[in-house]
Amino acid sequence: MRIIFMGTPDFSVPVLDALVGAGHEIAAVYCQPPRPAGRGKKDRPTPVHARAEALGLEVRHPTTLRNDDAQRDFAALAADIAVVVAYGLILPQAVLDAPKQGCLNIHASLLPRWRGAAPIHRAIMAGDAETGICIMQMEAGLDTGPVLLREATPIGATETTGELHDRLSAMGAALIVQALDQIGDLTPEPQPDDGVTYAEKIDKAEARIDWTRPAVEVDRQIRGLSPFPGAWTMIGDERVKLLGSRLSDQQGAAGTALDDAFTIACGSGAVIITRAQRAGKGAQDTETFLRGMTVPKGTRLGE
Repeated sequence: MRIIFMGTPDFSVPVLDALVGAGHEIAAVYCQPPRPAGRGKKDRPTPVHARAEALGLEVRHPTTLRNDDAQRDFAALAADIAVVVAYGLILPQAVLDAPKQGCLNIHASLLPRWRGAAPIHRAIMAGDAETGICIMQMEAGLDTGPVLLREATPIGATETTGELHDRLSAMGAALIVQALDQIGDLTPEPQPDDGVTYAEKIDKAEARIDWTRPAVEVDRQIRGLSPFPGAWTMIGDERVKLLGSRLSDQQGAAGTALDDAFTIACGSGAVIITRAQRAGKGAQDTETFLRGMTVPKGTRLGE
């Protein structure tokens, strides 16, 4: 098939690779424009941009698709279908209608649960037992279109957003290839009205840990915000990100280290920190982290 691919971050790259590997013709790749990054604040191409150039594909990065020129350029590609995954721009109706078979979106949740911007984070933070991938026929509403294919997967007890992100990206890549192979035989299923939830964009204000909350909630916060933006707490006068954890049934005063191995009491229960990061340093497993910054039994966190 002749495909327009539309995606921007790391999550989208395996999908582009899978489409190329399956022998589809990529008419053009649409992504967000390069933006300043790093210490020098030089413009840096997005992960999809970089991968598309390495594959020798045409790259386009308009700042909007709402003007006549952008829509005319899109339609002129005469695509059979567009595949959209974490692109970053709203597609106006003229763009949705341009490909012969419309636009398919790869969404990282079991719709209608977790429509919106941060479905992976929100699924972990809410304590969902499972999530998955949906291949959705796009329409004007926010993730409201009928679903062509879906695949569920359990969320591991210690899984972080970063780990789940990578698994779902690979799942999405495989499922979109399957959907395109079967496109004439798939029946779009309208999403039910019941069970709709919205995955609001993560706000950095959500990242500070409140140790008076139950351990199950603190654990979900740590894993759900890992690796970005990273749940954090104060240890002495230093702000530290906590990036991995598991539950413990130990009890103690909220925010207190219960041993020398980074077990921290919560409002009820406790969490064992498995990964952490000091300011200006890389993330480390707990054993390595504690060689450089001890957190002895009785230490009070968050003060």
